Amino acid sequence: MMLMKRRDFLKMSAAAGAMASLYGCTAGTKAGGHVVVVGGGYGGATIAKYLRMWSQGGVQVTLVERNPTFISCPISNLVIGGDKTMEDITVSYDNLRNKWGVRVVQDEVLGVDAGKRTVTLAKGGSLSYDRLVLSPGVDFMFEQIPGLNNATAQQKILHAWKAGAQTVALRQQLEAMPDGGVYAIALPKAPYRCPPGPYERACLVANYFKKAKPKSKVVILDANEDVQSKKALFMKAWADLYKGMIEYRNNSEVKDIDVANNTAILEFDQFKADVLNIIPPMRAGNIAAKSGLKLVNNRWVDINWLSMESTSTPGVHVLGDAIFPAPTMPKSGHMANQHGKLAAAAILNLLAGQEPSPAPVVMNTCYSFVDSKNVIHVASVHQYDAATKLVQPVKGAGGVSAARNELEGKVALAWAKNIWADMLA
Repeated sequence: MMLMKRRDFLKMSAAAGAMASLYGCTAGTKAGGHVVVVGGGYGGATIAKYLRMWSQGGVQVTLVERNPTFISCPISNLVIGGDKTMEDITVSYDNLRNKWGVRVVQDEVLGVDAGKRTVTLAKGGSLSYDRLVLSPGVDFMFEQIPGLNNATAQQKILHAWKAGAQTVALRQQLEAMPDGGVYAIALPKAPYRCPPGPYERACLVANYFKKAKPKSKVVILDANEDVQSKKALFMKAWADLYKGMIEYRNNSEVKDIDVANNTAILEFDQFKADVLNIIPPMRAGNIAAKSGLKLVNNRWVDINWLSMESTSTPGVHVLGDAIFPAPTMPKSGHMANQHGKLAAAAILNLLAGQEPSPAPVVMNTCYSFVDSKNVIHVASVHQYDAATKLVQPVKGAGGVSAARNELEGKVALAWAKNIWADMLA
């Protein structure tokens, strides 16, 4: 029964990716203009492609991204665990340029002048826009962990929560750790990027230890009261696969660190590890705050869910992890991809002088590896509710795995290949 539901969900998700109407793009819409997209991740790359595709080339799109290639955060824990390489999670932007006609600029946006509708680039010059899309992901609130609030400390005590150089560096720290050592991963209070990600990482590091360093231990220092996603499935994996190797500690918020001694300082305790992996509290990417957008709790961008447009700044749309989340909506790569399509449809309607769809639907699937082959998932469907002006979870839709299994491991890897193609091919 669960497998059949899973297949149906995948079919529905694939169909959603192909039909602009589901996201509210009016058939035959004739839109023109120039859209600047800042950030080429799951949200930014998706909207850049779909604006070009759904407008049949009528809308000009410039994507500004600081990195030369796309590197996926989902699947990157397999690199840390030693099962994948960086090459496996890296995709070129060439198809956006050559197939879809997106102008891809490797640069960084330093500022936004919403009145003049221009953005300023780090390498000099500026870009004008009719609509601006910010998909900046997250940045870290290092100031909340004073000992980590400097470049030297950040080079030693890694977060590896943005896939790239730190992914490789954390893997190297684990390889260098002696057998019998302790790896500790500390996660912040929710909301944060990828709710199940830290627990998946703990599993994959423990899986590596079982094979290469069997006397070693994994400790999860969770600032939250309980496991934030797939609790029963993760706890069963810890008990069945890593008994005595993974230790979970709730209400263990890191207040500071002693960098020299690899020690996390908690409210009432301290914890020393051979490899200390601290994921700091997060907020919307820096450009969101620098642009003067309205922030909720001084962290996340407040948006209109019909168009993903900032509630304070007309013409600026925000996607993905940077936004204030709707009820039960995770900060995930799949959800950012869905935001990109919702916003693409809304922007095309707005550029054509029409209103966005009054009832858009978005979906999410998140896979977590508990070892090299076995995977668990959570899925959900969300639809705009006019009464609350929020995207609310659809009752009875989605769900979680019945149990970890290898078939979902194959589906998870296929999901990654398919969503990267959806964004970038």
